[in-house]
Amino acid sequence: MKPLQVTQAQQDPQSHTDCIDQASDKSIVVPNKHVTIADSFKGEHSWFITTHIPTDFSIQVQETTYNVHKFPLISKCGYLGRLEVQPLISNSGKELNLENFPGGFKTFETILKFCYGFPIDFNPENVAALRCAAEFLEMTEELEDGNLISKSEAFLTFVVLASWKDTITVLKSCETLSPWAENLQIVRRCCDSIAWKATKDELTCEDAAPNQETWWFNDVADFRIDHFMRIISAIRAKGTKPEIIGKCIMQYAKRWLPGMDMELEGIRGYGHGKSSLEFSIFTGRKKESTGHSKDQRTIIENLVSIIPPQQGAVSCKFLLQILKLARMYSVSQALTSYLEKRISTVLEDAEVNDLLIPRYQNEEMANMPNSSDECTMHDVDVVQRIVEYFLMHEQQQMQQQPKLARFNISRLLDNYLAEISRDPNLSITKFQVLAELLPENTRTCDDGLYRAIDTYLKTHPSLTEHDRRRLCKTMNCEKLSLDGCTHAAQNDRLPLRTVVQVLFSEQVKMRAAMQEKEQEQSGINSEQDENQTSASMDIKTLKSELEHVKSKMIELQKDYFELQREYEKLNKPKNSTGWSLNWRKIKNSFHVKPAGDEIGDEQDVPKSPEPVQQKGTPRRRTSMS
Repeated sequence: MKPLQVTQAQQDPQSHTDCIDQASDKSIVVPNKHVTIADSFKGEHSWFITTHIPTDFSIQVQETTYNVHKFPLISKCGYLGRLEVQPLISNSGKELNLENFPGGFKTFETILKFCYGFPIDFNPENVAALRCAAEFLEMTEELEDGNLISKSEAFLTFVVLASWKDTITVLKSCETLSPWAENLQIVRRCCDSIAWKATKDELTCEDAAPNQETWWFNDVADFRIDHFMRIISAIRAKGTKPEIIGKCIMQYAKRWLPGMDMELEGIRGYGHGKSSLEFSIFTGRKKESTGHSKDQRTIIENLVSIIPPQQGAVSCKFLLQILKLARMYSVSQALTSYLEKRISTVLEDAEVNDLLIPRYQNEEMANMPNSSDECTMHDVDVVQRIVEYFLMHEQQQMQQQPKLARFNISRLLDNYLAEISRDPNLSITKFQVLAELLPENTRTCDDGLYRAIDTYLKTHPSLTEHDRRRLCKTMNCEKLSLDGCTHAAQNDRLPLRTVVQVLFSEQVKMRAAMQEKEQEQSGINSEQDENQTSASMDIKTLKSELEHVKSKMIELQKDYFELQREYEKLNKPKNSTGWSLNWRKIKNSFHVKPAGDEIGDEQDVPKSPEPVQQKGTPRRRTSMS
């Protein structure tokens, strides 16, 4: 440590000027009753000054000791003037230990310069610490005009809060100044300024360039979780869209939760060996994160608490990733239950890999006896609860507003069953419960369920015949497609009863397919039917009218024959020949064959010459008229 030479000023002004010239950078001129400190008199762990006026005050901040004069500090720091200090052992001075001093020793050095009359440079990096330290030392205007509190407050209000970048810097520096920064409202003012600028620029960018609405995400995502929550609350109070807030939360989670990028892609048919391998990988990752598990748990809990309640605010994939991390870091049961219910409202947007939630070995499971269910790689119980919540939510929605049933969930669950069925430790009861969760009318086709059952039977070849029949009861053979029936009919892993049902269903479907094929070959299709509908109706109408005319014609013929017989009975032998000829002409005009008895009469009647027919004809016509 090199001592700094300090020279005391004399009363003569000329000597005062000479001292300044001689001292140059190696000494400091000390006026009467006032001492100043230069910038370069710091040792490794202590500061001191040698002068004709000895130091009478020693202050310790963290590991650094400052030997200073009492008067310059007490004149500006009300806190130091009120303290009762303990006498030093080494000399007759006084000693003070400032514990939990805001900003540490670097901030205290700046304050010492200010107390000894040196100008200080305010900047976004030190203004918050100087404001908190000035409040700690009670450097108010009552002691001296232009004291440190007023100067730092003015710089903070008029310079820092007017700039986005400076506000971000000041709020970042407040992370080490709790609770002073909170009590002095520095954090609140910075958060409000950031929220105002973000929402204002968001509205501006929305009209000009909507793709720039998330420009502030990266800056906000660098803050500590408590400050991030304050910013999000302030932004939400400004009326920001829930989708934008949700994107910001997802960006923050990606920044602070490394496990968000971790995905489990299933066993993929490699058997129990890969299951154990991936399980050990996840367990190892959990052990590695044990040191900061508390911080991770805090971040997860706070992020979940500020997620907007709107359904489309965050994606289903993000919620499932948060749920995986929540189970990894053993968050509260109430929080995981909330996440499960929240996921159930958007379950249709999920993917199979998102539902593959690994089972972690916690303390409660370690104390339980080992069973096959507890050794499974995937946590099937969580997915079961999510699906049950989904069905309850759907039932409530159907009661409030009837709508068409949604079938995407059946395809999702069937694919999930196909993935977990590769786990050798999955019990048949768990599989059956999951397969029977959905109502009967939810599945339009059972091909996906059949694939999952076949995979389970392939992975568990030691199942008894009873268990095989029990498992196949969850499948409706009538809902299998023709290709599914063809495959199942040749599958020797299925029980005999199921194969018989599949064969019968296949026969019915083949017959229906052949009928459809015949209809296509005959040219009867839906488009032609629509085009020929009007023509066929006209043809039917004409046919009905023709049938009606024919029936009337037959009735007239019957009446005609009856009249002919009656008339022949009345007019016998004299005019029989002439009348028979005339009736024959009338009959020929109707194009109707005469009856049998009329043919006989025609043969018995002799032919008359033409003059007789010409004479008889007008006479008969006259009589007929």
